[in-house]
Amino acid sequence: MLMSGSEILLDALEKEGVEVMFGFPGGAILPVYDAIYDSKIRHILVRHEQGAAHAADGYARSTGKVGVCIATSGPGATNLVTGIATAYMDSIPMVAITGQVGTDLLGNDSFQEADIFGITIPITKYNYLVKKVEDLPGIIKEAFYIARTGRPGPVLIDIPKNVQVAKIEYDGYPKEISISSYNPTIKGNPRQIKLAAEAISKAERPVIYAGGGVIISGAADELKQFAEKIEAPVTMTLMGLGGFPGTHILSMGMLGMHGTHAANHAVTESDLLIAIGARFDDRVTGKLSAFAPNAKVIHIDIDPAEIGKRKKADIPIVGDIKQVLQSLIKEIKTKSHSDWAKRIENWKAKHPLTYKNEKGKLKPQFVIEKIYEVTKGDAIITTEVGQNQMWAAQYYKFDKPRKFLTSGGLGTMGYGFPAAIGAQAANPGKVVFDIAGDGSIQMNIQELGTAVCSKLPVKIAILNNFNLGMVRQWQELFFNKRYSNTCLSGNPDFVALAKAYGAHGILVKKQEEVIPAIKEAMKINDRPTIIDFRVEPEENVFPMVPAGAAITDMIQLA
Repeated sequence: MLMSGSEILLDALEKEGVEVMFGFPGGAILPVYDAIYDSKIRHILVRHEQGAAHAADGYARSTGKVGVCIATSGPGATNLVTGIATAYMDSIPMVAITGQVGTDLLGNDSFQEADIFGITIPITKYNYLVKKVEDLPGIIKEAFYIARTGRPGPVLIDIPKNVQVAKIEYDGYPKEISISSYNPTIKGNPRQIKLAAEAISKAERPVIYAGGGVIISGAADELKQFAEKIEAPVTMTLMGLGGFPGTHILSMGMLGMHGTHAANHAVTESDLLIAIGARFDDRVTGKLSAFAPNAKVIHIDIDPAEIGKRKKADIPIVGDIKQVLQSLIKEIKTKSHSDWAKRIENWKAKHPLTYKNEKGKLKPQFVIEKIYEVTKGDAIITTEVGQNQMWAAQYYKFDKPRKFLTSGGLGTMGYGFPAAIGAQAANPGKVVFDIAGDGSIQMNIQELGTAVCSKLPVKIAILNNFNLGMVRQWQELFFNKRYSNTCLSGNPDFVALAKAYGAHGILVKKQEEVIPAIKEAMKINDRPTIIDFRVEPEENVFPMVPAGAAITDMIQLA
């Protein structure tokens, strides 16, 4: 069948099972958009290309499928960069498709030309510049395969306009793909697994340190079975929340800079640290030499580059976490650590996450507790970045994977709302809340137009403290309260802004208004809702570990 490059692209996307994609048209991608007109794939028109990338990311995180975003050349493509980098840092499967000027114009500073191939090399798992239409089917097959396998990540396909319009006899989309230079290790080495089992049998104070890899691998059930079999407490990274039930007796919550007392002290005093799908990033470890200083380290990860990158692994195991844990569960014997468990329970009881719930003051932690209560812990929660993100991680208990979507590695302000749009598009029957700050929400607030036009009932809970809260907190604690450019006194009327877009808006100033507002938002199913919670402006996130300090050197609530 004679087909154009654009028609081949849409056929390929359909064959890959793409149901929704997010994008914004422009001159260099118009032939593809003409093909979209006749496609079965739902296209959601965003208001800014960054919103398309974050929405594709949210779609992918909430489903485990590959998210797809699309943009034109030049500024359209470069507007995707922050979203691509966000996905890259957090290992999210995404395919970004960009239009490009014709191959005869490449390198001539043509109108809306940008070398997006070169620009995105450091922030993609792989990328392509398609120069011949004959190569397109194989490239798309490779791109989706690379994006979703091994350690997932974003892949970019840059398609010049003449390739989009060129026609060839199309024999159909490839059914199989083989890349000789790309073969991720899936099964863990049996010898290493035996060594790990031996170390576990000898440990008296084991701690499981679980990261986002547990969720990516779909290994939540295996992790729970493993932890229960050896009675080991579990602490999770920000990206790992939901990989182990937050309400489980063995859960210690998050560790690191804003982690719990129990988690940080247990890791420090452990004699065996079992790192599963985690990368020992600086916000987790603090002062690296003081992180699990007396523990033997088992490190399980599908990416061999992560093992030993920051912390020496005594027993490295490269492989898919789900398969490695299945093998490890068979190899280990049931163990009890009652004394260690009592010690951790004592830490939990003496040093719980807490805040001063003062009468007449609306605290952000209280708001999140009530969102958890009303949603019964079953909502998909996205966040922006900053205090709102940390309070959500601390006070909303995630018992299932793919319920917490947040920018962990890059820390991207403006991520949460478009990610919530992607999650809602992927999960039309689910409740989706974006827990936002008044600073972050304004970075992509134009996507209200997207949510309204697409009738996506995302709930946006703005913890409005009229500050860039986390930056202000650092200025308070470490810069002698010299509040340089962190006050947002010019915030808009978010309720009026919501109504201007055709969304619903609610203003909340008192504690007794919180639950009714959340319930009101939950009833609205045909458009987004903004709830403007006017919270205490100088409330801080505690505990907090100063940058570079040991994770036991925690600043606690006074």
